[in-house]
Amino acid sequence: MKLYAPTYYKKFRCIADACEHSCCIGWEIDIDEYTLEKYKMLDCPYGSAICDSISMKETPHFQLGEGDRCPHLDECGLCKIILSMGEDYLCDICREHPRFYNYTSVAEVGVGASCPEAARLILSSPDFAVFEEIGEVATRTDDVPFDGCAVRGELYAILEDAANTYFNALEKVYSAYSIEVGDDNRWLKILSSLEYLNADHKQLFMKYSSKLRPEDGKTDDYLKRFLAYLVYRHCTEAINENDFAVRLSFCLFCERLLASLICSQAAGSLQEVAALASIISEEIEYSEENTWALMG
Repeated sequence: MKLYAPTYYKKFRCIADACEHSCCIGWEIDIDEYTLEKYKMLDCPYGSAICDSISMKETPHFQLGEGDRCPHLDECGLCKIILSMGEDYLCDICREHPRFYNYTSVAEVGVGASCPEAARLILSSPDFAVFEEIGEVATRTDDVPFDGCAVRGELYAILEDAANTYFNALEKVYSAYSIEVGDDNRWLKILSSLEYLNADHKQLFMKYSSKLRPEDGKTDDYLKRFLAYLVYRHCTEAINENDFAVRLSFCLFCERLLASLICSQAAGSLQEVAALASIISEEIEYSEENTWALMG
């Protein structure tokens, strides 16, 4: 099966020890069955260190060390498994992060905005609606009558229409898909009930207001590209029109949340806005419970 991706996808590179928010800190990393068996078969000094670091309670995973660091993260921020064994010995999660996949009538891949470098790439890439074939995957796509890719394309056409300001384009999106902004108090109640990786982020999110939006237009492109990314990730696999609208409502809320944070934090540069987008992605997108709470 052919695999497609936004044209910016191939520009992504993990910046490893230069990353300001390592994905090897704070995340409990589960180990897939195939890689676990590879680890058990290792007959070398570092193979023993890998096996000793694995907890078999419930889903096998690496036991985090001091400061919630992966036990294989060295003092320079580099992966000791890669240094000692090579990338072929990474588990699925470590090898694939921050990639995600869409399976509809075609297979697609993207990079998630929880990764700061991916967030910067997403927000700096104007060609979000351009896709290209990048390879093949050995998987079957879903046979769903609803064409989420086509509906996504119609939405992108609204966002890309040069005759529209971003504000006008947003209005057209809300109208075309019958989305309501909703009551701010309801959204704040949901935000307050979410589980957070960082307690400071809860206080940050409680600054949300649908009326709090940048007025100078300087961050409109960043907001548009973030929304396009969200739609790509969450709406593509919709099974019908209603499901697409539910997912789109979630995406539009996340866009409004980013707009609120841009204002409350006086963010304007790519670096500043991408950092906020990354926080939203990490706290919401990468938690199924939080995502479903906001979709519900």
